[in-house]
Amino acid sequence: MPLSKRDVLMMLAGGVGSTLFPATAGAAEQAGGAQSAHGDMHEMPASWYGKEQIAFLIYPKFTALDMVGPHYMLASLMGSTVHIVAKTKEPVVSDQQLVFMPSVTFDECPADLDIICVPGGSDGTLAAIEDEATIAFLKDRGSRAKYVTSVCTGSLVLGAAGLLKGYKATSHWATREILREFGAEPIDARVVEDRNRITGGGVTAGIDFGLTLVGKLRDRQYAEGVQLMGEYDPAPPFDSGSPAKASRVNLDMMTAMFAPFLVKAAEAARRAAAKNG
Repeated sequence: MPLSKRDVLMMLAGGVGSTLFPATAGAAEQAGGAQSAHGDMHEMPASWYGKEQIAFLIYPKFTALDMVGPHYMLASLMGSTVHIVAKTKEPVVSDQQLVFMPSVTFDECPADLDIICVPGGSDGTLAAIEDEATIAFLKDRGSRAKYVTSVCTGSLVLGAAGLLKGYKATSHWATREILREFGAEPIDARVVEDRNRITGGGVTAGIDFGLTLVGKLRDRQYAEGVQLMGEYDPAPPFDSGSPAKASRVNLDMMTAMFAPFLVKAAEAARRAAAKNG
């Protein structure tokens, strides 16, 4: 049977932990008595095992990688529970026609979360911004979550729920300035942390965002292990991944392509800010 990511981490912690860490008496008991089928867990640092409740909010036509990238990282947190939340348990189709099955509905999602994360998209995100049930759910869980987070244009949904007012945040480079409509301060960065708000830039930045949270919730060595397990060592064949690096012809082309969407996004943001701010 193939090993899961958590199996690998627990093997590392239990089977070879004595070579990596000093003995930690009673660590397994402190970590809820967790034991691995692959080794004695008494060497695992107690801080490596948690009980986080993590929720990813998905909606029709969201961008799959916005969720899947950080999901890979956060699902590697030993002891955590990850929920895929949607309005109903009906299949949710992404903007590129990938199909996701929610694990819980808004009503079934735990009331108190350690992390609530909202992925982005384009037209689907604008629909989520103006969906009353989605915004009500996000306002409620976001008011208590330990970390309120997003990837790409998911920050616009956080803004629409009134969760970014007075905070620094980021978004996809094309939509970042729209955050001002919600009283947020746009920051040009791949991951932006402001108190308990953590936002990631466009699409692939979600991987950096997720790994950042793993480091905060565990420690550097744990996060580096997750990074190594995922062989996350970016070496893109091209160097055009940001406006600062793109050629003028490509930047002009993409800016023109986004223009109609940005008009709709700004209008939706103003309506949402007036209604939900």
